[in-house]
Amino acid sequence: MKLTSDDETLAENKVLILYILNKVAKPISNYALLNLVLTITDMNYFYFQQFLLDLLENGYISYFEKDGHNFYEMTSSGKETLELTKNIIPGIIKLKVDNNFKEELETFENEHSIVAEYTPRSENYFDISCKIVEHNETIFEVSTFVGSQEQAKQIVDNWQNNADSIYPAILKILTKN
Repeated sequence: MKLTSDDETLAENKVLILYILNKVAKPISNYALLNLVLTITDMNYFYFQQFLLDLLENGYISYFEKDGHNFYEMTSSGKETLELTKNIIPGIIKLKVDNNFKEELETFENEHSIVAEYTPRSENYFDISCKIVEHNETIFEVSTFVGSQEQAKQIVDNWQNNADSIYPAILKILTKN
C-alpha cells in the first residue's frame, strides 16, 4: 500500500480503524490497536500512525496518556462518521473483523495483562517498558533502554513469554535482605 494511493483506499483504512475501535468499545493502547488492525490487514506502522493522526485532527477519535502510553477511543463524531461511511469497507474485511474479532479481543485482553513494548529514540537508542496490568491498573513496571533494536525485541519477547517467572524473581531480589 502506498500512502499516495487513491483517496478511497486511504478512507477505507481510516474507517477500518474506526470500525475496530467501535468493536473494542473501550480505550485501547496504540500498540494494542495496531496489533488488532494487523490481524485484519497488512498496514505499514507509519501509515497507521498517520491515519490515527488524521482521525485525531478531525475529531473522530480522542486520546489520553496513562503510564506513558497513548490510549485511543472513538468520539461521538467518530461514531456518526462510522455509521455514514462503514459501507466503504469491503464486505470480506467486515466479515473477517466480525468473525475473528471475538477471538482476537479475548486474546488481546488476556495477553494485555502482560505488556512489553519498545520505542525507538534514535538509531541506537531504544526505550523499553515491561508491565503487568490488572483491571486497567499497573501493578508492576520496569523500564530501561538498550542500544539496538535486536536487543530491544529480545527483551520484549522474553518478558511476554516469561513474565510469570521473571516477575517473582525480580520481587525476590528486591525483597532480599
